[in-house]
This record gives sequence, structure tokens and C-alpha cells, in this order.
Amino acid sequence: MSQTAAHTQFSRFPSQKHLTNAPNTGKILVITARGVLRRVPEVIFVKKLHRILSIASAAVLSAAAVAMFTACDSAEPEIVITYNFLGEDYEVEYTLSRKGAPQTVQHFIELADAGYYDGTCIHHYVDDAFLYGGAYVWDEETESIVEKDYYSEVKNLNLTQTVYTLGENGKRGDPLYTVRGEFEANGVEGNTKTLSHTQGALVMFYTGKGNSSVRVGSIRSDGGDYQEGDYYKYNCATSMFYTFTGAGTRTDLDQYYTVFGRTTDFSKMQDLLDAIRDYIDTLGSADAFVDSGRYYINEHDPYDAVTGSTTFSGENISSTYDVPVEPIIVKSVEVTKY
Repeated sequence: MSQTAAHTQFSRFPSQKHLTNAPNTGKILVITARGVLRRVPEVIFVKKLHRILSIASAAVLSAAAVAMFTACDSAEPEIVITYNFLGEDYEVEYTLSRKGAPQTVQHFIELADAGYYDGTCIHHYVDDAFLYGGAYVWDEETESIVEKDYYSEVKNLNLTQTVYTLGENGKRGDPLYTVRGEFEANGVEGNTKTLSHTQGALVMFYTGKGNSSVRVGSIRSDGGDYQEGDYYKYNCATSMFYTFTGAGTRTDLDQYYTVFGRTTDFSKMQDLLDAIRDYIDTLGSADAFVDSGRYYINEHDPYDAVTGSTTFSGENISSTYDVPVEPIIVKSVEVTKY
């Protein structure tokens, strides 16, 4: 399904017991309980440790640290996305699925821990269907959305890499800081999935790449080695996500987009949706709540940023967004259970 079609139809960490520094890598070497060395992005380790230091006394610090890393084994991490609308906060809890989408969950958690999503906004609202976010901020002065420069912000975060440019002689090229698409169209079989496009689904989105046939290399989550030949258009997801808010299902989208979580209690999301609809009632119509416009969607495309090309960036690929005229802010994304 093309980007336009999608909009038209609905316009381990292992348990750790010893730690040691990994010089010049930006990551921490972790010796697991089974004696296996793993690398944990330093930004995540430091942030977690900071949280413990801020709430734990010296007497219980060691126990708290052990508990922190043991929690990383969770098959179902939990997050809270705090949305703000008209000055009111709405805390929506989500349960993620490492079994169904391990690479996407890891990518999202790393971005959340780095604070990437804090202060972004919902840039595309479709009543009874979708809330799209994670890629834009709201400019109060111009009362419009501004795209974040994803690559410039994340290239120093030491994210876990799953997608690369094509290197020489079958070797990895440069990391693209995107995440591999964990869905059927990209070669991930449906029988590995645990979630679908039902109400409350949390889904990783990606911008359209036209008819591009650009290929990249990737690392599979099923234990397979590095491989080449995957389409970049299916492996280009950066930070954009959406919550499916429809009362029905959209299982037709499962084969093209990675569902990696769902609301733990949809009533919390319903409170936000009700507040939006109450506001719409004061405007007289749903159309008055959004400002529809065409936006160039690949201005900061990672492939172009890494390769120095203009394959996707520039004024060549656009999409229609229904931008709320009263901003819905993603105040924060916090991981509450790893």
C-alpha cells in the first residue's frame, strides 16, 4: 500500500549482573548471568541509573540497580505517553510486545529514554481512526507544525542499528539510524506477530518513498546474519508512530506497518478523544478542527543525509496532513517497565 493510499483509506536486554565500560563505543559492555557480553547504549544506561540515584538511598542502591536491569528482560515493556490538550494532561498507558516486534520496541524505547519524543505534537488527526505523532513540533509563533531533523538529533545517540547502506563485497555500509520493518511485506512472517490493528494499537509509521527501488542491508531479529537486498522504503521508519483509535479493525495494514504495542486501558485514550470532540462541538464541525495541507515529507531523510544524495529529500514527495488547529502535544514518553 502506498503512502497516499494509507492516508486516503483513513486519511533484550538480558538480565545483567556485572558491568564494564566499553571505550570509544558509546555503549556499555554488560556481562549477563550466562556469561555473555552484550552492549547497552550508554544513553539508556545512564538515564536509568540517574533515575535510581534520584530515588534510592545508598543502602538500597545495589538492590535497586539489580532490579532495574532484571526488568530489562520483560517480554512486555510498558510506557506512558502524556498528551496535553487545552492545558489538560492525559496519561495513556501502553503495553509493548518484544515478541512481536523486538527491534521496533528497542528502537522506540531508546528514543523515548533519550527524550526525543518530549514536546512533539500530533501532526495528523483523523477522527475515529488515527493520531499520528513523533516527527513534528508545534510552532506557537506561526501556529503550524515544523518537522524535526531526525538524523541530526539521533546520530550521536548510539541507537541499536538494524539498517545500513550497502557496503562493498557484501559488508555493511553506514548505519542509517532507521529501524527494520517487522511486517509481512518486508519478509517478516505474520505468524510471529502478537498484535494487530485493533483499537488502541501503537504502530510504527514511515513516510512514503515513491516508486523507489533503493536497496539496503539489514539485521534480522530472528538470529539471522546481516543480509542485503531489502527495500529501503520498508526499512526507513525513524520516529513517527500512530495510535489506531477506530472501533473496528484494520488488519489490512498489518502487512505494511509494524504494530508493536497497544493501550493498556483504552478508556484513558477515550478521555482525550472525548475532550477533542467536545472542543470540535464548539467549532461546529470536525473540518474546522483541522487544517489540511500538503507537506514535503522527506526533508530530513536519513538515507539522503548519510549518502549525501537528494533521492528522497527536496520537493519531490508530499503527503496530506490534517493538522489540528488546537495543538495536541506529546508532553512526554516515559518507559515505566523495561
